[in-house]
Amino acid sequence: MKVLIVGGGGREHAIAWKVAQSPRVDKLYCAPGNAGIAEVAECVDIGVMEFDKLVAFAKEKEIDLTVVAPDDPLAAGAVDAFEAAGLRAFGPRANAAILEGSKAFSKDLMKKYGIPTAAYETFNTPEAALRYLETAPMPIVLKADGLALGKGVLICKDREEAKAGVKTLMLDKQFGSAGDRIVVEEFMTGREVSVLSFVDGKTIKIMTSAQDHKRAKDGDQGLNTGGMGTFSPSPFYTDEVDAYCKEHIYQKTVDAMRAEGREFKGIIFFGLMLTEKGPKVLEYNARFGDPETQVVLPRMKNDLVELFEACIDGTLENVELEFEDNAAVCVVLASDGYPEKYEKGYKISGLEKFKDADGYYVFHAGSKFDADGNIVTNGGRVLGVTATGKDLKEARANAYKATEWVEFGNKYMRSDIGKAIDEA
Repeated sequence: MKVLIVGGGGREHAIAWKVAQSPRVDKLYCAPGNAGIAEVAECVDIGVMEFDKLVAFAKEKEIDLTVVAPDDPLAAGAVDAFEAAGLRAFGPRANAAILEGSKAFSKDLMKKYGIPTAAYETFNTPEAALRYLETAPMPIVLKADGLALGKGVLICKDREEAKAGVKTLMLDKQFGSAGDRIVVEEFMTGREVSVLSFVDGKTIKIMTSAQDHKRAKDGDQGLNTGGMGTFSPSPFYTDEVDAYCKEHIYQKTVDAMRAEGREFKGIIFFGLMLTEKGPKVLEYNARFGDPETQVVLPRMKNDLVELFEACIDGTLENVELEFEDNAAVCVVLASDGYPEKYEKGYKISGLEKFKDADGYYVFHAGSKFDADGNIVTNGGRVLGVTATGKDLKEARANAYKATEWVEFGNKYMRSDIGKAIDEA
């Protein structure tokens, strides 16, 4: 079969790498892809939001399955566009992708169906938000309602910071229209855990757990980023936590979406906070996480294409998800200055060392070919260096060893990815 993957980051590279292993796949395309994805797929110069061009390409090449990976095209209706053209596509339709596309929608859904989450209020004007903040308990969390590349969340320790945050989101429009409406949420404390799942509209199958590091600098300091590294499984996601979430969160979310007439088929990413009062939902994503995918898929035994098809066909209950009894750690190599200002175009060397290194992977997030055919940096997050090991400590040591194989001009990384493992 012929498969098209829509996207061009580290998540898409991990998906493409896994899809390419399926014996059912004869030809793999990726739009737009990147220099790393080009090793396993034919890259096509079409943007993720160019639905007409993507559909036309899929028809021309007789694509059997399109996988829409990023959040923006899902929320904007990419899957709907493919289905309207009679084409098979994996991912939620727009009316279901709203689970991620609107923080206010997801919070209201959780309140209506009794799914545990932080207390919150929603505001459409900065004036109303500022009035509320005069008496609200601190610290507090401000969230842009719409999509903001994983960065539209501000944790404010005092009233002054919170008021400045309202200005950033609603007046300065740092995240564009995503900040037209904001959710103001109680600040929860505890361990954060990410859990990805496959959903076919009625059945949900949980993948192995992971834990992300969002802040740019060591010790969880600095600005929020798209993710500076991750590890899997999380030692804090215990059997007790799993049982609680299965009863109170996972299936209830799938059932709630169906009850609302928004049948969800695709990936639901559960961002959880393990509080003293039990696990609560921090956020939902309607797609694979980045960089969580880079540690979850290398541990998965299943044929990913078969899972995609089962979600589309509503036959997920017949599939048994299987993962290796090991661990994985991903360290993101970024451009120094990310997520603010940084330079691009530096030549990357050392990538060939991963080709014959069993248990070591390098997933490209922001790379491209220059005019001379060299692979150069082309983004804030450049590479995700992933390694497996018999346990998390071994995987972490392996991942950091592998980061030394790669060089580029303004290479930057956190030195404490997975340090929480030592505290488990």
